[in-house]
Amino acid sequence: MDINRKIPADIDKQHYDMVVIGSGFGSSFFLSEALKHTKGRVLIVEWGDYHPWAWQIQNQLNTAIPTAETYANRGDKPWNTTIALGGGMNCWFSQTPRMHPSDFATQSRYGIGHDWPISYDDLEPYYCQAEQIMSIAGDADMHQVLPRSQPFPQPPHKGSSIDEIMKQAMPDRHFIMPTGRARVATGNRSACCANATCNLCPVNAKFTAENGFSELYSHPQVDVCLKTEVRTLESQGGAIRSATLRSDGTEFVVHADLFVLGANAIQSPAILLRSGIEHGDTGRGLHEQVGLDVEVYLNGLGNFDGSTITTGLNYSFYDGDFRRERSACLVYFENRWPHGLRLEPGRWNETLPLMLVTEDLPNPDSRITVDPESGQAIINYAGESEYAERGIQWAFDHLGELLAPLPVESIEARRKRLTESHVQGTLRMGENGDGSVVDANMIHHTMRNLVVVGTSTYPSCSPANPSLTAAALSLRAANLLFS
Repeated sequence: MDINRKIPADIDKQHYDMVVIGSGFGSSFFLSEALKHTKGRVLIVEWGDYHPWAWQIQNQLNTAIPTAETYANRGDKPWNTTIALGGGMNCWFSQTPRMHPSDFATQSRYGIGHDWPISYDDLEPYYCQAEQIMSIAGDADMHQVLPRSQPFPQPPHKGSSIDEIMKQAMPDRHFIMPTGRARVATGNRSACCANATCNLCPVNAKFTAENGFSELYSHPQVDVCLKTEVRTLESQGGAIRSATLRSDGTEFVVHADLFVLGANAIQSPAILLRSGIEHGDTGRGLHEQVGLDVEVYLNGLGNFDGSTITTGLNYSFYDGDFRRERSACLVYFENRWPHGLRLEPGRWNETLPLMLVTEDLPNPDSRITVDPESGQAIINYAGESEYAERGIQWAFDHLGELLAPLPVESIEARRKRLTESHVQGTLRMGENGDGSVVDANMIHHTMRNLVVVGTSTYPSCSPANPSLTAAALSLRAANLLFS
């Protein structure tokens, strides 16, 4: 992939129309839309380096920067990020369900969490646009739960024999997982080979920054400065005027009219805190989903004949008035064997791995702070909520009812999932004065030339994977800003 590389000395004291901080889903999708509307010069500043797909496969790494070296963690829970050109588009497993309409209004509907300042309907056209860009393979039947105005770009992956039974029994609740892993090969992506190593896809089937946005990073208006960290943003008169960068121990300054902050939900608030920009609950509300790994033994029914890593997605435990008391839960039907195969002769595949993934309530005490001397981001996590624990326990206790169409022999909880690798919150969207940091258009409440993108802006936690929503939000924000 060709990149318009600039070293920090090249851009020192230069002025750009737009400076984009970070290059993950939020930043790259925002820029892809913004470039349709602006003729100005753009600079991407990325802390990490560019690691081609071949390098990642050879080294079995998505980045050369260990995640734990980018922050100080005061707890045991891991928080996974990828510091590299493309950010999470390198490491993601490319599961792409949309958020549920109720996820945007949990306070007004159920009296818990925060409402989003936008609705599902507001975002729906941009969901479609993001799905087109990523050539999402999806199940048309999902419109019964998640209304859609356009069809999926690609047909769904092949479900397993188990999915076929579940879909027949629950046609309005069980669907084939929508995914950024190609079902049909494209000009720059192979078809998924279902080898269960999506973070390091050996056949280049999933959507990545390299195969999806190569024209973005080589665009004649765009300069890319790699291996350079943004330390602070300098403001004057209610606007950001410049950014201070650091590379190899030396500091540089770059000026711009518009700044787009999309580092991640750990580093973005750290940049604002180091800069003394602390409007609302800046840094507070760090959260992600809570997960449980389950294994179901089956009697006479085999599994693992689907065409991708996760085949089924069941919404039976997702939405309802129960969310006043316990969390929503998605049930993921797996086409892999994380717990091993059965040892009984002839029964090796009579097992069904499930992931139970539930929402959590953001806690203001779960927050990002910065070391007063080094400025390093510090993670202070207060733990998951009782609300989430009740939701996941209820889902596990009622799995037998959900799986009634299958010949279930036993159901075993295997392990609590340490992380879903979905770092969210810390710069949430909302109305000015309610503790939020950015408005419905993702513009900072007080610094009106600062757009904040990515999962840091999420006011609440959906059980669904967050990446597609991050992409859609950025497309919407850029479209509204420049239209």
